[in-house]
Amino acid sequence: MTSETLWYANRATGAVCLTLFTLVILLGTAVRLRTKLPGLPRFGTASLHRTLSLSATAFLALHITFAVIDTYVNITLTDVLVPFVADYEPLWLGLGTVALDLMLAVLITSLLRARLGHRTWRAVHWLAYASWPIALLHGIGIGTDTGADWMTWLTITCVATVVTASGIRVVHTARATRRTPAALLRTAEGARS
Repeated sequence: MTSETLWYANRATGAVCLTLFTLVILLGTAVRLRTKLPGLPRFGTASLHRTLSLSATAFLALHITFAVIDTYVNITLTDVLVPFVADYEPLWLGLGTVALDLMLAVLITSLLRARLGHRTWRAVHWLAYASWPIALLHGIGIGTDTGADWMTWLTITCVATVVTASGIRVVHTARATRRTPAALLRTAEGARS
């Protein structure tokens, strides 16, 4: 592969990663809210979330591989795993590394979910919400397509999608939290009667 081909492949896989991880967050929110997607049984949403997560991770592996094997810029395996040590764009590449490290924690604990227990898995799984904006900043800062109309619209669409999904989840959680004490009170009063 030529350096130009690797550069295009790196750009393309970065954009695909942004899109796929945005969909993963959207589906994760749908799973948490027990949303049934049209044409799928309820468990299908969780299955689609897992499958898309693995697909996004595969594209992320390709994105990283293309960046490392491209000789135009020297990015080492250490730069990929240890944040902010790269010679090339240390801040922006370091943010990508932090996002990768967080996603690896989510991936590994998800694969070991049965052994870790639900509470531990869920606590680590929250890192996905931190990883997404950090990866987004990485793409904005280091991406050569930042400012191109198509990338601007893709970024705006992805940000709006994640903000909307997160807002819905926060509202849903707040409503559930408000209802829970009232429901417990009614249950306690009913038991006394």
